[in-house]
Amino acid sequence: MATVELTTANFDEVTGRDGIVLLDFWADWCGPCKRFAPVYERSSEKHPEIAFGKVDTEAQQELAAKFNISSIPTIMAIRDGVIVFAQPGALPESALENLIEQVEALDMDDVRKKLAEHNH
Repeated sequence: MATVELTTANFDEVTGRDGIVLLDFWADWCGPCKRFAPVYERSSEKHPEIAFGKVDTEAQQELAAKFNISSIPTIMAIRDGVIVFAQPGALPESALENLIEQVEALDMDDVRKKLAEHNH
């Protein structure tokens, strides 16, 4: 599956489903974002079971503000509707693949339990 442009109109639908969603918060004027784009695209082709979304922070300022995006690119991983990773900075391809492996290996019951404990 190639990358999907996310907007306020489709964001919740794409990120709220079960499974893994990776997000790339970027902007057209951002050099590191442009260098990261082909890495992200290649990874999306290698992992058709994962939704790869791109959020243009200039066009989607509401989404950027909602997630406190202050540095781009910012990579975010969501699994089963839960944000499990968010970090600014372009990742080398090997680090992106490693992130995907770690997110796939998560025990989501354990993650939800820890979140519930943290929120009480």
